[in-house]
Amino acid sequence: MGIIFNFMKILENINAGGPKEVFKIAFPLILSTSAFTIQMFVDRVFLMWFDRDAISAAMLAGLLNFTFFSLFLGTATYASTFVSQYDGAGMKNRIGPAVWQSIYFTLAAGVIMAAIALFARPMIALVGHPPAVAGYETVYFKIMSYGSVLGLVDAALTCFLTGRGKTWAVLWVNIVKTIVNCILDYAMIFGYFGFPKMGMAGAAIATLIANFSGVAIFFIIFLRPANRRNFGTANAVLDLKQFGRLMKFGLPSGTQFMLDVLGVTFFVVFIGRIDAVVFAASSIAFQINHLAFMPMIGFGMATTVLVGRYLGADRPDIAQKATMSAAYITFGYMIFISLCYWIVPNVFMLPFETQSSVEQFAAVKPVVRTLLLFVGFYCIFDAGNIIFSAALKGAGDTKYVMYASLILNWLIMVIPSWLAVTFLHGRMRLYGAWTALTIYVCVLAVMFFLRFRHGKWKSMRVIEKTPTLPDGLPAVPTIATDIN
Repeated sequence: MGIIFNFMKILENINAGGPKEVFKIAFPLILSTSAFTIQMFVDRVFLMWFDRDAISAAMLAGLLNFTFFSLFLGTATYASTFVSQYDGAGMKNRIGPAVWQSIYFTLAAGVIMAAIALFARPMIALVGHPPAVAGYETVYFKIMSYGSVLGLVDAALTCFLTGRGKTWAVLWVNIVKTIVNCILDYAMIFGYFGFPKMGMAGAAIATLIANFSGVAIFFIIFLRPANRRNFGTANAVLDLKQFGRLMKFGLPSGTQFMLDVLGVTFFVVFIGRIDAVVFAASSIAFQINHLAFMPMIGFGMATTVLVGRYLGADRPDIAQKATMSAAYITFGYMIFISLCYWIVPNVFMLPFETQSSVEQFAAVKPVVRTLLLFVGFYCIFDAGNIIFSAALKGAGDTKYVMYASLILNWLIMVIPSWLAVTFLHGRMRLYGAWTALTIYVCVLAVMFFLRFRHGKWKSMRVIEKTPTLPDGLPAVPTIATDIN
């Protein structure tokens, strides 16, 4: 029997951290992020049908809102790293309280986001877009900012499931949210099913209602009797020590996320100053890019979970194996998607072209086709960007990720793209800015890979040490059940 047991342990270690385990956790997350991508894609397609200026405005206003939102989102969702490390260390009673600290943080963050909405008009005015676009931007930004708390609480509750690798439940909730959003988008933007025609405001309100449905379902799961018993989810006490650790490791993660989004926001602002055709084309190219980018976030989340779990179990070797397995899979996928962008770009543009003004889209289409050449190239490097930064975050190496993003973002993308738009002429203004964006993505991926190879992350932990029995006391066997 001992030989059979040892053989089974060897097989378990061979599979641990391999492509099969990575894909098992990542696949539902890929579908979940794809559902979100579909949600945003449908939203933008409907706005393109409604008005070309509306899709341009949603791009900028959405990014501006997300710039502030991302700071709080990146901090709140870092709770999944605590959950995964507690899970790996066998400290399951600490999982529920860790999630509650994130929920308390999101409630405070929601108040801040609502306060930011009061300054929507002057902030949009600083961008300098035409009045028609600026009007749409103000409406969308205000509504999304007032309702940001729903998306933040939704994200915090998700950590309870993703951190433990229970990703199928996350998928089903996100499917419900996507269905709700798409139906309400159509009804509220165009005025169907008894709703008034609300245009841009309808798109924003539909998103908030979808987020509310997600919060309700996740809370039901979180507070199930089995989860209250096994993971302490009813322990809603504000633990200042645990909250402090969330801030220590989560805030750098959130700051890095915000700085990355801020850089892209500046980029979009600069592009928007060239002309309406270029702005719409860049907006469409970014939305198409999400088709490749968002599913890879699923692999990034799986990498963070596995790295956290195996570091919690003091198995950095398997954490490294899981990271490389995820990297190989994502590189293969990104190469395939990039080839599709280059060979059949019209396929990706077809949804935007349907129901759009023939004259307007005829001017936009060739520009989008050229921009997809840039997107296809940097997507290949973005695979490394996603996976290796996710591994570093799963270990707690969040300050390095933050500093690398801050320095490279401004030196390679923001300042050069501003120079290109300001001093170059004709379409070279657009292509110069997109070249800066492409170089930034590539260099950042190399930096994260080198940090990962260095290996300092292997000795990092975000949780307290696992409690041990005093010397001289016999270990007491226990039976633990993990009931969802």
